[in-house]
Amino acid sequence: MVYKKDLDLQKEWVGLLYKLKELTGKRPADLNAVLFLIGVQELGKGTKNFSKEEKQDIMHIAICKVLSLAGFYILEGHDKDGWPHWKLIKKLPRFDLLEQEKLLKIQILEYFKKEIGW
Repeated sequence: MVYKKDLDLQKEWVGLLYKLKELTGKRPADLNAVLFLIGVQELGKGTKNFSKEEKQDIMHIAICKVLSLAGFYILEGHDKDGWPHWKLIKKLPRFDLLEQEKLLKIQILEYFKKEIGW
């Protein structure tokens, strides 16, 4: 979806945060918290205590998954422990931090529409 105004994106983002609050009982604090939820969902191992390294890997899974919807990554497969591995297939644009955040939010919203049916 093309956003004519950043305000439209922000409204949709806040709406997503409230849907996630209804689902989990807690409103995600920020973009990273939403990415973590997506990563846990995509990993498919349920909630458990993850090590710091596993949490970083979970965030990477989420970023690759949401950016795969825009054609940047493709799923290569899963390792013996069930962790997905992604391959970059299209170079990511050089964005500043705010543009990166905007791209991720747009793709996260797309993820919840396409993958979850919201």
